[in-house]
Amino acid sequence: MAASKTDAQVIIGGKVYTLSGYESEEYIQKIASYLNGKLEEFRAEPGYSHLSTDLQKILMDINLADDYFRAKKQIEVLSEEIRSKEKDLYDIKHELVTTQMKMANNDKAMKKLEEEAEELRRKVVDFETSRRSGN
Repeated sequence: MAASKTDAQVIIGGKVYTLSGYESEEYIQKIASYLNGKLEEFRAEPGYSHLSTDLQKILMDINLADDYFRAKKQIEVLSEEIRSKEKDLYDIKHELVTTQMKMANNDKAMKKLEEEAEELRRKVVDFETSRRSGN
């Protein structure tokens, strides 16, 4: 089922527009707010108001494209960091499992050695007991 279309009235650059989309009204308002922030940045620059409307629009387009490509690059960097951390995590988990297996084997070997040591102690006691009774 497709999402329903949303119509939202927004103010961009002091003018009222009706925007339609499949996003929430809150999201559409957020876009308008972002654009207004960009317009305020430009208007704060000396000489911006003296530029033609076409040049102002082109500067806005270039700035928005720059924001887009910077965000896209940041996503790529963060995605690579995630992949690297996932690989590190996999390696650590593998090392943990290997270590746990070694510990389990060491525990078995230690138990066996303890049993052998106990058997040897019994033999020593038996030997000493038989030697004393044989004297």
